Amino acid sequence: MKYLFLLSTSLLLVSCSNSSPPGSDYMAGIGPIHQQTSGGPHHPAPAIPDDVSYWDGDNVSGSSMIKIVRREQKAYFYKGGTLVGASRISSGKEDKGTPAGEYKITQKSKDHKSSIYGVIKDRATGQMVNDNADNRVDKVGPGQMFYNAPMPNFMRFNGGIGLHTGFLPGYAASHGCVRMPHHMSTKFFENVEVGTPVIVE
Repeated sequence: MKYLFLLSTSLLLVSCSNSSPPGSDYMAGIGPIHQQTSGGPHHPAPAIPDDVSYWDGDNVSGSSMIKIVRREQKAYFYKGGTLVGASRISSGKEDKGTPAGEYKITQKSKDHKSSIYGVIKDRATGQMVNDNADNRVDKVGPGQMFYNAPMPNFMRFNGGIGLHTGFLPGYAASHGCVRMPHHMSTKFFENVEVGTPVIVE
């Protein structure tokens, strides 16, 4: 349970940039990182089986739209008004919720990293010092280094908030963004454009 709590609090991500040391092995020291489609290159696989997510939109045309339903912890993808995909998500936790409203995709960034959230490690040993660091308040000590949290397939839609690959503990747990399994964030990313509507309920 402690392992899941550490993972659930460590991976999200509001304001973002693209600066992080190469080869940072971001979550090394927390547990095994699964190089499978669910977890992606930086994040563990979802904590519960994913019997919800699917994509059936490769041969469907029409304008795209995303609907995020927080009470269900799911995101839906539509093309021309037809539902073509659904994904499990983990949206913002209560104190850092994902606000309801109507938005549009304003940025796509395939290899995004957070400029605020990440981890702090010992530079020499690589050992984890803080797995849920906020660089506005958590200071990096001597011999330590801050590693920006990876946010693959980032799709910004509300200020610093966006959809992206991340760990799914089975409940709302992020700092505001909408985490998805990697294979689903990839499909959403490939099928949205800047200007695609996003509805959050």
